[in-house]
Amino acid sequence: MRITSAILCAFLLSGAAFGQKKHPNQLSNDHIKVVWQGKADGTFPIATLQVKKEGKWIEGPKPSGEHTLLYSATKPSTEPTETFEKITGGKFPEEAYHYQQEQWKESINDVSLNKAGQAFHFLPGKMLIKSDAIEFSKETGVATVTSNWRIDPQNPTDVLVKMTVKAKAKGYFSMATPTLGTVAQEQLGWTSVPGYFQGNALQKNFALAYAYGHGVPDRPVVYRERCATTLSPLVTTKNGVTLSVIPEPGLARDPWAKDKITQTDWHIGLSHMNRKGQLAPTIYYPVLGEKSSELNAGEEYSFSFRYSLIAGDWFQAIKHAANDIYKFDETLSLRQSKQSLTDRIEKMHHYLTDPKTSLWNIEEFKGKQIGAQSYLGGVVGSDKDAMKNSDYGAMWMLAHATNDPELTGKVLPPAKNFKLVQQQTDEGFFKGSVEGQYYLAKKKKFVEEWGEVVEPIALTYYVMLDIGNMLLFEPGDTELKTRLKYGADKLLSWQKADGSWAVAYDRKTEQGAFKDIKDVRPTFYGMIVAYRLLKDEKYLKAAQKGADWFIKNAVETGSFLGVCGDARYAPDFATGQSAQALLDLYDFTKNKKYQDAAVTCAKIYTTSIYTHPIANHNPKTVNGIAREDWEISQTGLSFEHGGIFGSATRHGPIQLASHAGMFIRMYKLTGEQIFADMARSAAIGRDAFVDSKTSVASYYWNAMNRGAGPYPHHAWWQIGWITDYLLSEVELRSNGKISFPRGFVTPKVGPHQTYGFEAGTVYGDKAKLVIKEGLAEPDKPAIECITAQSTSKNSIYIILMNNSSAQTDFALKIDETKIGGSKKISALKWLENNQAAKIDQIKIQPFEQKTIEIQF
Repeated sequence: MRITSAILCAFLLSGAAFGQKKHPNQLSNDHIKVVWQGKADGTFPIATLQVKKEGKWIEGPKPSGEHTLLYSATKPSTEPTETFEKITGGKFPEEAYHYQQEQWKESINDVSLNKAGQAFHFLPGKMLIKSDAIEFSKETGVATVTSNWRIDPQNPTDVLVKMTVKAKAKGYFSMATPTLGTVAQEQLGWTSVPGYFQGNALQKNFALAYAYGHGVPDRPVVYRERCATTLSPLVTTKNGVTLSVIPEPGLARDPWAKDKITQTDWHIGLSHMNRKGQLAPTIYYPVLGEKSSELNAGEEYSFSFRYSLIAGDWFQAIKHAANDIYKFDETLSLRQSKQSLTDRIEKMHHYLTDPKTSLWNIEEFKGKQIGAQSYLGGVVGSDKDAMKNSDYGAMWMLAHATNDPELTGKVLPPAKNFKLVQQQTDEGFFKGSVEGQYYLAKKKKFVEEWGEVVEPIALTYYVMLDIGNMLLFEPGDTELKTRLKYGADKLLSWQKADGSWAVAYDRKTEQGAFKDIKDVRPTFYGMIVAYRLLKDEKYLKAAQKGADWFIKNAVETGSFLGVCGDARYAPDFATGQSAQALLDLYDFTKNKKYQDAAVTCAKIYTTSIYTHPIANHNPKTVNGIAREDWEISQTGLSFEHGGIFGSATRHGPIQLASHAGMFIRMYKLTGEQIFADMARSAAIGRDAFVDSKTSVASYYWNAMNRGAGPYPHHAWWQIGWITDYLLSEVELRSNGKISFPRGFVTPKVGPHQTYGFEAGTVYGDKAKLVIKEGLAEPDKPAIECITAQSTSKNSIYIILMNNSSAQTDFALKIDETKIGGSKKISALKWLENNQAAKIDQIKIQPFEQKTIEIQF
């Protein structure tokens, strides 16, 4: 009788040799069960893969255990070998999108498409039982592969694996994480490579899936970590089991490793599929042809990672990777501000009222004096003469809060004129829409960012939102109200029967453009503005119809579209804005489906926030300046647009954290701590990116502290998002006892909203937002100082917030000459306990606040 090696091995492992181990061929506990079964051919596939859910063992992905090693004797070419077309036909992307050409090219070479090299697929052939682990090994023609498996005692849903590859031949090697299990298409509940895509169904058109994430790529493409926000490719089954693969911290690239940018280094590859195209989250290390992948015979390398197998959804898996493995929730304690956010607003006020620093221009157009700031970024047809205004809500808020004649007299009137002439009022197909986002001073014409198109969402942005926010401050302005109605009626007429809108219309032919993509953006928000201000039910019905279509086609599928024309609308911060749009619609309708969709949308937007690498105190050098790692960390920052097309591939994330206030509101609504942690991480301790002369932060991460650069209008957006964040924190920390009405979101960088058009409430008293520079000055930059003036009595309220994870002890200096006139302070008291306030020794606990009433 012939005894095969597998049967003999199974006998040895049956308990006779390992009596101390009840189940030597499995890793199991009260949460997960992974069982290997020896076969007659000498291999050890995984036979059982289960998760305990609600006290019962349920099946996870279909068990596998197959290993894959990639090998190439020569370095793989970086040149593409395939081309791709739009779903409507024609080359993708078009030549006009020159910012995307290089990124697309590097994304369709054989390494990225997972075609490079020779793939060795195998099941392990030897099993060795250790005291706390199981070890497998396999001899291939080019390398010996060893894998050591054990359950993580700290995270019982995780299996820790260490793999070692020892070369037998000279060449380039890349080891894939073994396929723990696979998910059939019909069993797919959700899959994602965070920062690149998410979705619940495969998409056959490669360009649509790969560039936009409108459906999941049906090929095993390999993504770079540069835009992977959380290092955790994952697949969720329809029965609620999520499998994710998480590389050990330190394996991926550090975007600024020591003294220069290393954002584009490629250490690990991430995919939602294995090399065979089966749905199975996979990591490749090193990437074939990249650093460390070249070995001589006899050389070896090792790397570690973990499988996480949970009875939960993808969001739970993301939180696990971010917090439990990459310590995102702990790194907030590193953040220490050198300048408060409220001080930045005051300093940016001066920057924006100086025409030289703000690059403010006045031009004559159609008989009006129009004003806007220079825009030196890319605009088709620009000869460095493009002009733009950004956050009209912030402009009007700052002017009213400061009552500064430089703003009220010199900035607002020409800015309003700019808006009036920007809108097309001639009869015809485009009446009520905008001529373009930008004004070219030399050509005396308005143009779009990238081509002669008109977008319905541009109408929502630059008519409905901008005019809407102005009308909140100037409700009696009949001209603005007329213009708003023009825009509302045009947007309504452009709405399709199913509730959607076209992405764009060709300016010349009036026909739909970009028919290869759907307008999965919050275009319906324009109808919310129209309903709130014009009070006509038809607009609310249109908003609901648009939102219903959006929920079905975007939120439920994970498909979103961006608003940056120069990036061919790669998904961007409009996703976060969509969450706020749905929240606002819920406020009007009280239909919970909109609130639920808003929460889902916000959860998806957490995958636009970097949670790696782990921030620390390591010394680094940035442009000759000594910094600690946490000061320049990408952790906590969002990107303009990610994916393979986005600016984040080269420039990294952005400092413009428009989502911060919305995330605080989401934390208040859901209790999900990660929303608050992400908001605060983006806002606090970002001084390394702030220009000391102007207090304006750089836009892109790679610019570090170069200030506004070619985007001076960004200062308005910065004032807008900071105000929204701070006032959202005020409402949260006061349990609603202090709150101020919110206006509309801003075009186009995200969900932050306008304030200051109506009085709010401070412990039951009506009070309006005011900015009185120098009135109250804490001596610690961790303390934010927000001021409101009572509308009914002689009181000013000073809201003091500790934006630090540690208790802050500070003194507060109050200058009564800043109150106004010759008024004198009669009393200071804490509103929380109605006791007299001593301001020389104040203590505020982490992320809490106190409020002083100044009586005069």
